Amino acid sequence: MLPTDAPRALQGLRVLDIGHWLAGPFGATLLADFGADVIKVEPPGGQRTPMTGAISWAVEARNKKCITLALNTPRGQELFKQLLHHADVVIENFKPGTLEKWGLDYDTLAAINPRVILTRVSGFGQTGPYRDRLSFDRLGIAMGGLTYTSGYTDRPPVRPGYMVADYGSGLMNAFATLLAVYNRDVAGTGQGQQVDVSLFETIFRLSGAMVSNFDKLGVIRERSDNLVPGISPGDQFETADGHHVVFHAGADHHFVRLFEAIGLPELAHDPQYATLNQRVPHIAELNAAVGAWMSVRPVAEVIDTLVAAGVAVSRVYSAADIVEDPHYLAREDVVTVDDPVTGPIKQVGIIPKLSRTPGQIYAPAPAKGEHNDEVYGGWLGLSPEQRAELEQCGVI
Repeated sequence: MLPTDAPRALQGLRVLDIGHWLAGPFGATLLADFGADVIKVEPPGGQRTPMTGAISWAVEARNKKCITLALNTPRGQELFKQLLHHADVVIENFKPGTLEKWGLDYDTLAAINPRVILTRVSGFGQTGPYRDRLSFDRLGIAMGGLTYTSGYTDRPPVRPGYMVADYGSGLMNAFATLLAVYNRDVAGTGQGQQVDVSLFETIFRLSGAMVSNFDKLGVIRERSDNLVPGISPGDQFETADGHHVVFHAGADHHFVRLFEAIGLPELAHDPQYATLNQRVPHIAELNAAVGAWMSVRPVAEVIDTLVAAGVAVSRVYSAADIVEDPHYLAREDVVTVDDPVTGPIKQVGIIPKLSRTPGQIYAPAPAKGEHNDEVYGGWLGLSPEQRAELEQCGVI
């Protein structure tokens, strides 16, 4: 944990996070990690948000304040419009058309506060023939092209183990929000704008030249097992003690180092393997030689030997490996936060690292509605009696 007086990169930026589940709120979490004043807006009722449960809430609501507000009611919508005078950014990830149904569309918000930035995250975007379709992380991964290319050639496609579309769209929405903030505050336009982020487009943007290769060469990227096409040798194998190790030795000098390290100098210096183009047709036999060497050695010996030889190598990490790894710990990528509900809990640290204005965990995740008095009383000047009446009516 960094000192609480460290300068904050996003000091003074005020964000209303009205999203639910993950792709919207995660972007707000990233902004909060670097000092933005993020107000998480939750529907009233209950004790703790049902968003992802207490453990995920402890991670994704850290550094935020929390108020309750029934946005689907006329009085709640009027209160939100009052809050808008005090906000720089609104982040939402409802189904397209929801804000319009509530009378909170961008044009309405901009008429109240022309500087406001409305960042909208959805499955398929705010326009196009699919805009009204229901979507989730898995659908974004599938439509974005990632599922098709994942898995083994002789089996059906598989989804990745992480929620790549949701978390990736959180990254994209934080990035896009800051682009809009830059345009307003640094470029000097003084105007807000609407940001449109979708799950499938986030995944598609990660595909690199996939479509370009299809367009110009007619090549469809297919599943390639655990191989990186065009890299030889490189694969993943199990060690004698049951761990999995991945290595990459596509460069000519890395290939030589690898095969010298595993005791096969005759292959390291065989002229038929001298260049990558020569090695690609022999990838199966070269990988098999490395796999056979790994299979009779414990993971520690495999890693130490290849690292010493200057070969790119890593264990395939589980969560148990991550929380004990000295590199993770040295970079404070796993930190312990004293959460009021879960108690001390390990969670992902601040990423990325900034030298002058580093992010930090300023506060644990709030209780639902914990900051109602601060926001409704302080921002809007509502009296305790007015707040009590709104609470009794189910508005806050």
